[in-house]
Amino acid sequence: MSSPRRWLLAAAPCVAAGLVLQGCVQPLTIAPSDASTVLARRTITAPNPGQPGTLAVHRLYYGSGKDIRRPEFRDSITYRTGTIDASPYARMDPPVAKSRKKYWGYDNTKFPLNARVWYPEGAGPFPLVLVVHGNHNMKEFSDPGYAWLGELLASKGYILASIDENFLNGGIRGENDARGWVLLKHLEVFRALNDSAGKPLHHKIDMTRIALMGHSRGGEAVAIAGAFNRLPAYPDDATQKFDFNFDIKALVAIAPVDGQYRPAEQPTPVSDYNYLVIHGSHDGDVSNFMGLTQYNRFRFTRPGPEFKSAIWMYRANHGQWNTVWNNKDNGSYSVRALQLKALIDGEEQRRFGRVVIGGFLDATLKGMDAYREIFRDYRSAGDWLPPTMYLSRYADAQTQWLATFDEDVDVSSGTAPGVRITADSVSTWKENDVTTRNRSATFRSNAATIGWNNTPAAGADSTVPRWPARVNITVPDSLSRAWNVGARSALLFTIGVTDQKPGARKVPRPARTDSAAPDSAGTKKPAPKPKAKPPAKKPEKDTIPPDFSVEVEDAAGHVARVPLSALGAVRMPIESYVYRRKGRDKAQFSTLSEQVMQTYVAPMSAFTAANSAFDPATLRTIRLVFDHKRVGAILLDDVGLTRLP
Repeated sequence: MSSPRRWLLAAAPCVAAGLVLQGCVQPLTIAPSDASTVLARRTITAPNPGQPGTLAVHRLYYGSGKDIRRPEFRDSITYRTGTIDASPYARMDPPVAKSRKKYWGYDNTKFPLNARVWYPEGAGPFPLVLVVHGNHNMKEFSDPGYAWLGELLASKGYILASIDENFLNGGIRGENDARGWVLLKHLEVFRALNDSAGKPLHHKIDMTRIALMGHSRGGEAVAIAGAFNRLPAYPDDATQKFDFNFDIKALVAIAPVDGQYRPAEQPTPVSDYNYLVIHGSHDGDVSNFMGLTQYNRFRFTRPGPEFKSAIWMYRANHGQWNTVWNNKDNGSYSVRALQLKALIDGEEQRRFGRVVIGGFLDATLKGMDAYREIFRDYRSAGDWLPPTMYLSRYADAQTQWLATFDEDVDVSSGTAPGVRITADSVSTWKENDVTTRNRSATFRSNAATIGWNNTPAAGADSTVPRWPARVNITVPDSLSRAWNVGARSALLFTIGVTDQKPGARKVPRPARTDSAAPDSAGTKKPAPKPKAKPPAKKPEKDTIPPDFSVEVEDAAGHVARVPLSALGAVRMPIESYVYRRKGRDKAQFSTLSEQVMQTYVAPMSAFTAANSAFDPATLRTIRLVFDHKRVGAILLDDVGLTRLP
């Protein structure tokens, strides 16, 4: 969490007698919501995955039985667990270790394995889900804050354990590898519990269907656990051997940090799991969508059923995913620092969590494929979701990439062999790393910036409409055949919106080789003095959403097109004011609207409905035609083809 002292010093001119002066308070600013139209039509007919199931819910604790701070893990345990030596992962200087031993009764050589468990009535076996909190005041215990998930999931036929890692909280730094390792040690506990005859969980745990879920630093910890699960040894000290290899199917990161742990000074590599990350626009602790960096580097190395999704929720904060933390994203002084009135109601925020986490686990651990549609197009969940605004990303292990813009610096080359990208009549065309709202930080993923201005060129006949700007992605015949493109295929592409307004292009003039033209006598006239340039005007911001046509063409020249707005919501950037103090958001962040981007999934059936002559099996060209708006600019990323059920 951020430093309270830093905020108080920055806000000092606006504080008098402990009160924020009225003139220094940022007016409450909330972007108008389009939820009434965007979420107006739910298309999924399966039951709401965020609603409780029919199974009775039971609860138990397991732990050391000796905990001096947590009576439930001392007096109420059903299973007694041992301790673990976490000192290779949670490194502590002697004074820190001494002070923690004084408070907790143990140091990093004897961490307990404590958890509170919700489980359903019935024989099972049931899928297993572990959830772990992030950093917080270690004396304000965080693990009870996920009861809302425990009650829901147990009633639906899952076992959920909220893991106690409060002893890793507080002033420790560089400990996220320990958080991930401890999670895997808890999976060893559950493997033993499953074999404990005469105990409540005997043979009730399906160890072939496991999900790990984490919040804040815990959100990074689940990715670390996913990496450690398949490694033979600890990357920072290979003398520490690993032999985990659990059947983990899914990872869920809630408002995670990323990059606190860097094995061999590299971002933690994770691949071939199902992966979901969610984040709120008004997060007062992890102030940019850091989980997108993990999402962007998450890879599928083989075809399979796995998918990944990232969802951004407008007006959600950091703490309301945990009922202990609630709206205090930066501790007790959040009331003074943060714009709490802008937040969505905590129960509404958790309603979103119930739907997307419940749907994700149902899809990935129970094979209920109907819920995958929530992640391809959140509009399909309609009235299940709280009425606010969302941005979402999606890809799956079936996706074949035409262009990700990450492989080189040639904007005209695709990712797959033979794919070429061309542009006509555009004003801007370049590749660049996508920036976060935090200064000097990026999402570590390139995209193509494309700007257009369809105004007739200066000096041209203004009565003749200018040909709409367009971008063409050519698909070789061999690729369409190899990828088996057909009626069940779908086009995926990710769009980011900007408020840029590219100027009209001018008619090019012939180059001059002389500094002055000769007169009739053959002598040169002196070059005229350059005119003083007027002061640069502040660029005018765009306010019109960039709708355009998505067009496909087959080998026979049959063309079909659909508007982008038919595939998902099209908006201008959504601004978020996190802080109460007037001007602090603009001073703190490089932009008030983070470039999260939106993935659109366009089934080939949408194009054949527009033109029945179009043959998806002979797809040759994908085209973005900027014909709905005269001037605009977008970011384009991750163009690919996948298959739908």
